[in-house]
Amino acid sequence: MRMPSATRRVRPRTLAEQENRAGLVFIAPTLAVVVVAVLLPILWTVFIAFRELRLRDLRAVGVFGSSFTLENFVNVLTSRGFLDAMITTVLYSLIGTMLAIGMGLAAALIVRRPFRGRTLVRASMLLPYVTPVVAVTFIWSTMLDPNLGIVNAIGRDVFGWTKPIPFLSQRAADVSVLGLHLELPVALITVIVFQAWRYFPFAFLFLLARLQAVPEDLDEAARVDGASPTQRFRYILLPQLTGVIGLLVVLRFIWTFNEFDDIYLLTGGGAGTEVVSVRIFNQLTGRGDIGASAALSLVLAGLLCILLILYFRRTSRGQSVP
Repeated sequence: MRMPSATRRVRPRTLAEQENRAGLVFIAPTLAVVVVAVLLPILWTVFIAFRELRLRDLRAVGVFGSSFTLENFVNVLTSRGFLDAMITTVLYSLIGTMLAIGMGLAAALIVRRPFRGRTLVRASMLLPYVTPVVAVTFIWSTMLDPNLGIVNAIGRDVFGWTKPIPFLSQRAADVSVLGLHLELPVALITVIVFQAWRYFPFAFLFLLARLQAVPEDLDEAARVDGASPTQRFRYILLPQLTGVIGLLVVLRFIWTFNEFDDIYLLTGGGAGTEVVSVRIFNQLTGRGDIGASAALSLVLAGLLCILLILYFRRTSRGQSVP
């Protein structure tokens, strides 16, 4: 007599399992894009950084035919001008980040209160950020031109300049302040000011949104108690903005540390404005050294990771303190 086969019973999935499965399906396209567009280029850069590879030998030797070497990192770290480029990058990133956030904070405080035409003023403050970088760099180059620029024209007519100032091509200028002779990096200061002007709307949006969320009762109570505007900003508004400012410092520093197009379009990295990103481009296009360019990219990424780790450690240590 034939026994009936036992039917296999499938356990129905729980609601949590169904949600996890659906979540994996939804994030799969994004994960694939991240792997292809981010992870694979990073791995490819790491691979090339340890290869002795130049553009002129690429067709004959190939990527995999080149030899494995550590000389790319040695040559990059000991090359002439690397330390100067690194110092310039740090100064450009720190001062530019602080200046952009300061300008954004000032702009947010100005338009915080309602007044006639506030919407138009707010919209106009976003123009530097939304305008294409090629357009704004061309406008600035024209304005700062030593012969045809409006800045030098105003300087000669109003401030009595005896000769025009080539803001984008002069490396340094001697300035006397209170009997002290200082050497100011003209071109570097110019690109820092441009960077702060172009990206302060980003900080402006974040800070204005946080200011709008501050309860009006706190400010009104401080007014009744006779607090001055400086005191209200220091003891009421600034504590509310600390978290947002910390986030902006991290984001702007990362983006400014990797900045390339602004400086390259304004000065081409000349006159003491060569940052590490411009140096990487020059290594690739000027010398055709693919391996050295990849190695310098890894050095830049490594330094940035170290700075971020130090920042997050300090932040977490500060949060752990009651």
